Amino acid sequence: MRLTVEQVDALQVRVFETRQEMGVAAGADVALKIRELQTEQAILRMVFAAAPSQNEMLDYLATAEGIDWSRIDAFHMDEYVGLPADAPQRFGSFLTTKLFSRVSPRTVHLIDDSAGATEACQRYKQLLEEGPIDIVCLGIGENGHLAFNDPPVADFDDPEVIKRVQLDDVCRQQQVNDGCFDTFDDVPEEALTLTIPTLLSGRHLFCVVPGKTKHQAVKAVLNGPVTTACPASILRQHPDCTLYVDQDSYGAITE
Repeated sequence: MRLTVEQVDALQVRVFETRQEMGVAAGADVALKIRELQTEQAILRMVFAAAPSQNEMLDYLATAEGIDWSRIDAFHMDEYVGLPADAPQRFGSFLTTKLFSRVSPRTVHLIDDSAGATEACQRYKQLLEEGPIDIVCLGIGENGHLAFNDPPVADFDDPEVIKRVQLDDVCRQQQVNDGCFDTFDDVPEEALTLTIPTLLSGRHLFCVVPGKTKHQAVKAVLNGPVTTACPASILRQHPDCTLYVDQDSYGAITE
């Protein structure tokens, strides 16, 4: 059951009682936008976040009717540096399992650092610049990050399209909290990430953020200043972004 709708600056906020209801609603809205755009253009270009927070939304998309995935080019927004190609923790592996292998997009462009991070960034930059990004499905980290743009490296005016970054400790611990790694030391220290201007270049943004561990980040996004101390606060300035939260992540937001 949807509990409330509000707007903070340009950001549309939808609050749901449960995580499942939130994910289904977000998936339905993304599917509706895909179908709408596919009546207007031949090919869509979409960027996806890879995190357990996206599970319910991705599952909805995998079974949604009326989407022609053969006309969708898929990207993802970040990847660890140095993990083996077959590591299950790789975000490309996550999205392949959760979505891409189930729907068969026209193309799937995974971030591949096997030939080095510099070459990976250059290749992905070229792919991303071949056309505009239509839809971005994203989340928010416990430290307020977007993709792996943690507060120490986030730049609202970043000149790069994709870059190599050091992960901060809160971000690395989140990967353990999410069950992706057994211990903090298992989490890679570096990653490649699409920059904030690249993410915000998407025409339509759908941001899915469930769970109590995200409450402080959501509170900072909605109540705090727009600042790289909470990188996701910049979503308030995007002309078409909807934030989906459950009762746990929204909480008593005005405390």
